[in-house]
Amino acid sequence: MTDTNEAIDTIERELTAFARRARAAAARLHPDLPLVSYTLLAHINDQRGCRATDLAAHYLLDKSTVSRQIGSLQKLDLVERRPDPDDHRVQVLHPTRAGAELLSATHASRHTAFQERLADWSEEDLTRFAAYLLRYNQAGRADRTGRTDPADPADPATAA
Repeated sequence: MTDTNEAIDTIERELTAFARRARAAAARLHPDLPLVSYTLLAHINDQRGCRATDLAAHYLLDKSTVSRQIGSLQKLDLVERRPDPDDHRVQVLHPTRAGAELLSATHASRHTAFQERLADWSEEDLTRFAAYLLRYNQAGRADRTGRTDPADPADPATAA
């Protein structure tokens, strides 16, 4: 086996382990909140509101999948629908106060965990690692062709 193949095998194995930890962490945050739902909630928050169709397009998910996930988020009182101020026929998704608080607490907890895990890394190593992750994820986004992508960032366990 070549060094490149060995490196790729290691990357695959380690990203799979990372994805498993991410799923476990999401389950600890809220037992009824799968990682995909958490990802959608975070996106809604980051965008300061968006339509369900925007989520489906961004993550290349079927509208029915997004609808089910949003329904679950609404039942958990983490997302609410509001009329679009520019077009009252359109509903815009926003995190509820509980949703925003959950995201804030989660971000703080995850940030602390990353700081602890990376505490002995040099600034140069951190900068290089961050650049590699950006480069890797940008390559994945560039590969999207409009078909459902099994390596969608909403499901890190399938990331490739």
